[in-house]
Amino acid sequence: MGMAIYPGSFDPVTKGHLDIIERTSKIVDELIVAILENPRKKAVFTIEERLEMLRRVTSGIENVRIEYFQGLLIEFAKRKKVNLVVKGLRAISDFEFEFQMALVNRKLDPQIETLFMVTNSKYSYLSSSIVKEVASFGGDIRDLVPPEVYDMIMAKYS
Repeated sequence: MGMAIYPGSFDPVTKGHLDIIERTSKIVDELIVAILENPRKKAVFTIEERLEMLRRVTSGIENVRIEYFQGLLIEFAKRKKVNLVVKGLRAISDFEFEFQMALVNRKLDPQIETLFMVTNSKYSYLSSSIVKEVASFGGDIRDLVPPEVYDMIMAKYS
């Protein structure tokens, strides 16, 4: 099926993100997991920390590579010669925003398609924001994040 980009802030990576990465990696030849600098969100983890977390959790998936970009996703996709963007959906509220973004991206470049992947139901409540909130209050996040990054996340909140 060629190449795809799975963009996100991954601040931090969750089991929900990893689920989308693993499932997408099985249907594309190559998957670029792309950390974007989102000016609307204040990141807790640095770009380097997020790159490291994603490298750790995807180290066993041969056709996944981790990258970082600034600016428009469409421009990044053009530079990488990728015409498929994968977005994970947890709920109707996700769909409204992601649908709007997909339409804007289509307007900017009609050659680039957006594929929506519905999250595994066991992760439908899960977000990076929830992980950060639970961790900041000393809660147990072991069921929310991949074990490879648990210590990195908890170190930020100790």
